[in-house]
Amino acid sequence: MALVLVTGGSGFIGHHLVEALRARGQRVRVLDVRAPATPYADVEYATGSVLDGAAVDAAIAGVDQVYHLAGLPGMWVADKQAFHDVNCRGTEIVLAAAMKRGVSRFLHCSTESILFPYSDLNGVPAEEALQPADAMPGAYTRSKSLAEHCAAKAAAEGFPLVIGTPTMPIGAADHNLTPPTAMLWYFLQKKVQPHLDFPVNLVDVRDVAMGLVLTMERGRNGQRYILGGDCVRLGQILRMMSAMSGRRQFPVVVPGKMAELSGIMLEYLSDHVTRRPPNGTAEGVRIALAASDLSIGKARTELGYAPRPIEPVLRETITHLLARGGALASGAIEHHALSSRAS
Repeated sequence: MALVLVTGGSGFIGHHLVEALRARGQRVRVLDVRAPATPYADVEYATGSVLDGAAVDAAIAGVDQVYHLAGLPGMWVADKQAFHDVNCRGTEIVLAAAMKRGVSRFLHCSTESILFPYSDLNGVPAEEALQPADAMPGAYTRSKSLAEHCAAKAAAEGFPLVIGTPTMPIGAADHNLTPPTAMLWYFLQKKVQPHLDFPVNLVDVRDVAMGLVLTMERGRNGQRYILGGDCVRLGQILRMMSAMSGRRQFPVVVPGKMAELSGIMLEYLSDHVTRRPPNGTAEGVRIALAASDLSIGKARTELGYAPRPIEPVLRETITHLLARGGALASGAIEHHALSSRAS
């Protein structure tokens, strides 16, 4: 069986992807800056950054397929250049090594956040459009857009590459609280829940992992496949969460301009005073205001992708978060629903 490399394989989606690959009998190697929470004895783990060309080249040696998941998620870092370095330059480094080594297939994992109509799409569906990076609403989305442009260019030049685009994955095993799970945790703690009532496409992380495998196995070269689930407005999700948690909570819709102004102010304080993550960012608000229901029809038809209903995994996630509540609070997790999106 050929050897498969997963960059970012210790992360939330990466861990489930490794599980899915192992279940199919594939040999797996992981390249990540951190060790996995639960390592597998039959998986090779290499500690290293996608910015380290030597580490990347060594990890790709002898590999047949590459799943490139490594990236810097979230909407705020103290050094904004880090988004470009990890998400864009890291992709360039991994792509270059894979092309040099002649891997047979490459999957680039992107994000839904760059697919919303930030600029005129000239009638092209958002699911198919490749918008200019300078149309993106902030540093994170710009870096992810530039990374996808690199991937699309490689595919256009004949490199066997496909793009998998998860929406907002959730699940009980999110030990590091990725942005979608952090959003849920933020609201669980609030009796009064100020929010933007935008469409949210939640998906079981296990379905995302299987969707990535199907994209690698069945996807057409150069094509993008949306790997999402149920699209529900945030207000409805909050009502579902209240019923699941048994907590009486009060959602309050916030006007978009007010939320954006708040995000700008919070970011300024984080950038210049606290140097700690803010509870909201302007970029996150702009993403929410542009959000729409992205179709997964192409993935269903071409890949056989079949995500399960979101309510069971939402309940599982809420139960897990409530059980971990004390530990999460002491860990000072600081995310706000207005800025939390999938990576």
